[in-house]
Amino acid sequence: MSRPTVLLTHGPAALAHYYGARALSALQTVANVRRKPDETPWTLDALAAAAADCELIVSDRATEAPAALLSRLPRLVAICRCAVDIRNIDLAAASTQGILVTQASAGFMASVAEWIVGVMVDLGRGISDAVLAYRAGRTPQVAMGRELRGSTLGIVGYGQIGRTLADVAVALGMRVLVADPHATVTQPDRRQVALAELLDESDFVVCLASASAQTENLFDATAFTAMKRNAYFINASRGNLVDEAALLRVLDEGRIAGCALDVGRATDQMPSPELARHPRVIATPHIGGLTPPAIEHQAMETVEQVSELVQGRVPVGAVNAEHAQRLRAWSTA
Repeated sequence: MSRPTVLLTHGPAALAHYYGARALSALQTVANVRRKPDETPWTLDALAAAAADCELIVSDRATEAPAALLSRLPRLVAICRCAVDIRNIDLAAASTQGILVTQASAGFMASVAEWIVGVMVDLGRGISDAVLAYRAGRTPQVAMGRELRGSTLGIVGYGQIGRTLADVAVALGMRVLVADPHATVTQPDRRQVALAELLDESDFVVCLASASAQTENLFDATAFTAMKRNAYFINASRGNLVDEAALLRVLDEGRIAGCALDVGRATDQMPSPELARHPRVIATPHIGGLTPPAIEHQAMETVEQVSELVQGRVPVGAVNAEHAQRLRAWSTA
């Protein structure tokens, strides 16, 4: 098999922050790499032209791959997504055309769990409020803080991040409740409960559920009003799990003590500006998983996937292996 050409869709900034020099160097050892030269957003025509003679695409999470694009890429063998989320790739169209789609595994469990612990401390101790007051030349209001030790943490969604967070919370002396109909909690130091019980008892409610049609607006007016008035809501999953109008209302009314958001319904899963500027909100621009170890984990997985594809093998992370006709034809050419 000849040395393939790979289109790396990351612009210069995304390449530095979401891929990295080590992964780029490793990718260049197994393929000819075509890079995006600037920060101009991809259009369908520009992406189709850039990938026209490429066998492989290594894609950042924001780049879309609709059916209209895939139909214009007859040489394309596979799309390797440098992320877990592949919802903006038309998987059905890719499968119909025999194009393999792969995803990276989560390497950001520790990073996101640490972000959650950080904002719990911030919310409970009013750190951001004090910082903003001092920077504005005002003396901050002195207020009684809340320790994590002895507080109840409610984790909604018990995947890899949820399990990592639970381990950390237990080590900090927190009582841990878990709500997830698709998981079974076996550890004796945490308790699985229904969502209603979790909302009623938790001091910190953390949304880590997967985004799907079933979880759209999982946190709505009913859920928020079921929380304790002195409880905090934290979303580190996806914005579409939250009814933002309902969240804004309960914050305005003081129905919950506050919240922290790393995600939302703005562009690239960012927190929505209207919520981010609310005085009861701590917001960050989707950086929970943005640490060098977390980013390099996924980037290096795409390198391993390309290496396997060059050998004609279906790599770990393939999501439609049974439809990889182009890979089979390519490997025997």
